[in-house]
Amino acid sequence: MFILFCEICHEKEATIHFSEIKNGIKKEMHLCENCAQKKQDINFDNNFNIPFSIQDIFSSIMNADIDNVFSRKSEQACPKCGSTYNRFRNTGKFGCEKCYEVFHEQVYPLVKRVQGTLDHTGKIPKRAAGPIRLRKELQKFKRQLAIAVDKEDFERAVELRDKIKELEKEINN
Repeated sequence: MFILFCEICHEKEATIHFSEIKNGIKKEMHLCENCAQKKQDINFDNNFNIPFSIQDIFSSIMNADIDNVFSRKSEQACPKCGSTYNRFRNTGKFGCEKCYEVFHEQVYPLVKRVQGTLDHTGKIPKRAAGPIRLRKELQKFKRQLAIAVDKEDFERAVELRDKIKELEKEINN
């Protein structure tokens, strides 16, 4: 088994793990309990819970300059569960999966602002890894193809086109 040691003292096992995604770049920090408690920007008074919630983050961001942009759409309700965007703003939670579609105009800019991207960059469950990995690879090749065409690198574009065709066949089978 692989043991991570504290990045500050380098002596004790890291038991506290932080991840930060900023502008699509993931930074991680692994600390022992003692060093984590000494770190000034982390509050451990609540049984090692981070002192804020995702709801607090979304709420603070939404109450800033986004407030004016979406106020006209805030009373739109989800046809499946009846939830409103204001409910999401107050609780940080949607009522059902359909809410993501209904409120996508308001939520996508918010998610992009918080995460730096709309693309998933985290881990993929093993049982879903095959099809998801193929689709992500296909998207990557399509972006690379567009860049190659813009740069008039037609040899690379032909290679990418062929890879795209192969992946599309694999996905459809």
